[in-house]
Amino acid sequence: MARLVELHPQDPQPRRLGQVVDVLRGGGLIAYPTDSGYALGARLGSKEALNRIREIRRLDDKHHFTLMCATLAQAGTFVILDNRDFRLVKSLTPGPYTFIVKATKDVPRMMLQPRKLTVGVRVPDHRVALAILGELGEPMLTSTLILPGAEEPMSEGWVVDDEIGRLLDVVVDAPVTSVDPTTVVDLTSGAPEVIREGAGDVSRFG
Repeated sequence: MARLVELHPQDPQPRRLGQVVDVLRGGGLIAYPTDSGYALGARLGSKEALNRIREIRRLDDKHHFTLMCATLAQAGTFVILDNRDFRLVKSLTPGPYTFIVKATKDVPRMMLQPRKLTVGVRVPDHRVALAILGELGEPMLTSTLILPGAEEPMSEGWVVDDEIGRLLDVVVDAPVTSVDPTTVVDLTSGAPEVIREGAGDVSRFG
């Protein structure tokens, strides 16, 4: 059963933050709030946690996992962005966008879309999510917490704990900013292509 850890939405308590990050460093799986509903998070390279995410969400091998980063600079060694795409992503982060990009060899292959070798990357505009990432000191493997058959991400910690807590190690309890999923933009084909319209404004891509 998951441990429910309540974090202050503006000033997360360092001791509790440390408890969450200790679980991540130990290969555990957490659910945490973002600016677009709840997400599942694990340390990069944790195959067991990635498989647990696949089971919870019933994902196939075509799913794009995402690198959740504290800053765009933190993503630097993991993704390939030309100058134009870098400027675009920088202008829209932090925010509720996921960008599909080419990955470097530093990204565990099990995270990648197997044919295209691509991965999602995003920087959330959410104090608690950024605090977790800052304490961890590296990007986190993440996937939006949308349960099979649902159209929107889960949005309340106690509901996450009640419904799937038995499948998790920690549920971070703090408010989400929005219940809409991220806007997903593919940057791998030369021109930005909106794959999913969500919380992020798509007018920049029209």
